[in-house]
Amino acid sequence: MNAAFGLPAGAAPLKERHSNMTTQRTVKIPGPDHPITIEATPGRVRVVVAGKVVADSTRALTLREAAYPAVQYVPRADVDMSLLQRSEHTTYCPYKGECSYYSIPSGGERTLNAVWTYEAPYEAVAAIGGHLAFYPDRVDEIGIDG
Repeated sequence: MNAAFGLPAGAAPLKERHSNMTTQRTVKIPGPDHPITIEATPGRVRVVVAGKVVADSTRALTLREAAYPAVQYVPRADVDMSLLQRSEHTTYCPYKGECSYYSIPSGGERTLNAVWTYEAPYEAVAAIGGHLAFYPDRVDEIGIDG
């Protein structure tokens, strides 16, 4: 236990400034109780929405976190950013950091906040910086060939 902040062992406080408010965020380090691995995805990853290829990459990364399904993170350079629209939605993960979202207007309501990115991920997952991920149920296809 980190007695100074009442946090579990391995967690450290993070101060963030929002408007005129300062909030504390817990930062957690992946470990045996919550493993996170990142490795190169063998083959090509393609994401399709409304008949359009939104992402096509041979440089994607597979992130595996605890018992969650594996997630493909595609380099921003391999995503057609002209098809995405930044949303105001944000979330926070104590293992990865602040998360920003994009929608895919050509896909309609279903693709609202369908894409997420950690623009300044924590050190333990720094490899996913500059990458985007897609919710499989909000796009038509995430195909992995290879």
